[in-house]
Formats: sequence, structure tokens, C-alpha cells
Amino acid sequence: MNAAPPNRSRIIVAFALLYVLWGSTYLAMRVIVRDMPPYVAGTVRYLIAGPIMLAACALTGRKISLTRRDLGRLLVISILLLSTGNIGVLWGEEYVPSGLASLIVALVPIWVVMIEAWVFRAGRMTAKGLLGLAVGIVGLLVLLWPRISSGSHLGRLELLGCAILATGSFFWALGSVFSHRFNLTVDVFASAAWQMTLGGLVNGAVALLTGQFQKTHWTTAALGNIGYLVVFGSWIGYSAYIYLLEHVPTPKVATYAYVNPIVAVFLGWIILHEQVDAFMLLGTAIIIASVALVNTSRLKHAPVDIQVTDETCPKTVNVAGD
Repeated sequence: MNAAPPNRSRIIVAFALLYVLWGSTYLAMRVIVRDMPPYVAGTVRYLIAGPIMLAACALTGRKISLTRRDLGRLLVISILLLSTGNIGVLWGEEYVPSGLASLIVALVPIWVVMIEAWVFRAGRMTAKGLLGLAVGIVGLLVLLWPRISSGSHLGRLELLGCAILATGSFFWALGSVFSHRFNLTVDVFASAAWQMTLGGLVNGAVALLTGQFQKTHWTTAALGNIGYLVVFGSWIGYSAYIYLLEHVPTPKVATYAYVNPIVAVFLGWIILHEQVDAFMLLGTAIIIASVALVNTSRLKHAPVDIQVTDETCPKTVNVAGD
């Protein structure tokens, strides 16, 4: 007997959730960092999301016990994704509007293919991939040109924020590659729960050592947006993503990488009144085109036929939202 086809309405709802919820996480993070330092926010968010998700996995009969190798690999992934990459987004948004932040983070697939091709030697970038890389650089220059040309103190601060975001995105991509390459004895949901739990503990240690808890303002806005990230970014958004991976071809699921920045730019403009000028609109179009080129390219002569859309987050990327 053939398996029943996936429910079309559920797929539509899952795509809508993925597009809107993950796109909205940039807005929430921009609000949070007004009152809460990045590592404190990362501590609270992941020490709520992780243990609860871990308990849910245990209650539903999923294996959550880890081997020593599992623990070491999950710790590496959680540090790269959640204690470096995601914290870089929070930190960068102290200086950069949420819409611009989302566009810089959208370059993660380009980082991924560069790491696979030039660090892990998984294959050579195709002409299409190299074109996407070149287009992405042009798009980034268009986005940053007003900050580069202004020479003002505000412009320099925004450039600093963009550098932090680019660095965080690199570590996010590196964590994604490791996640794809590491084999674990637990499933993807238990892995995500452990990553958030471990990431929260690491973030808490950093926050304590750097005195960030003393600088925290426990406002309703900050706590409310952390709650939003936990529920809608980490739990609902990620569950929608996993559901789609199981029922829809990966390249179609990867379209979230094109839509999330548009959602983020729109929400930042309509809710936080962030400026959207000609440079932002043109840069958005160029970067989305560059991500599309790279996302649909393949590495040549790789030992395994690796498609970049599979590498961006097959297991853990955006596990808790961007």
C-alpha cells in the first residue's frame, strides 16, 4: 500500500510559519538587546527552551542519553551555533537595524559552500557558485555603502555591527557544516534540545565571567520577546522546518533563506520604523539573488554529492531561530 500523500493545507501552514516566524526573530532580538546583554539573553532563552524540549523528548519516548562522543560533538556544535553565531546576531543588533542584520545573516549559505570547498575540500565550487559569491559581495557593498561613505561615528558603529554579524554568520555556517558531518546516537529533536541546553550553560558562564547579569534590565519587553523566541522561534518554527524536510524536497524548504530577510526588513520598517532606502532595497534584491545562485549550485567532484541547500541547516541551523 502506498503511503498517504502529505496534507497540502498542513504544508502551506508550515511554510507560512517558517517564513514569518523565523523572519520575525530579528525584530525580537533587536528589542531584547535594548535592555539585555547578548549572553544574558542567550542564557535565558536556551535554558528555557532546551530543558523543556529535552523533557518533552523523554516523555515521548525519544532517546536522550548521550555517549561521551555525542556530548563532545554537541558541545562543539552548540558553541559554534548558539554561543557564537546566534550571540553574534544579538551583539550585532546592538548597532545595526534588524532588517540589515537579517540580510547579512542571509549570506550563511555562501559561507557554508566556501567552508566545504576550501576548508574541508569536499569539492570545487562551480561557476554558478562562484558567480553567486561575487554577486553576494556586490550586494554587501551596496548595503554597506551609506555607512562606508558617511564617515560618521554612527556609520562606524554600524560597520562594527556588520563585522560582528559577518563573523557570527561564519561561525554559524561552520557549526552547520560540523552538524552535517557529525553522526550522533540521538535523533534531531533530542540533538536540538541538548544543543540549546549546552548552549545556555555556556552562555551563562560567559555572562557571569563578563558581568553581563549586572548590566541587565529585566523589562517586560525583553522577557516577552525572549518568550516569543522560545515558543515561536525555537519550538514552533523548528518543528515546522522538520515537518517540511520530511514531506517537501529540500530545495523548496530552503526558500526560507530568501523570504526571511524580506519579512525581517518589512517588520523592522513597519514596527520599529527602521529606514528602508534605495541601497537597502537594491542590496536586498542582489543578496537574495546571490543566495539563490549558491543554494542551487553543487560542488564539483565531491566524495558525496553535496547540495548547498542541504548544508545550510539539515539538522540544527536555525534550531532556535536566527
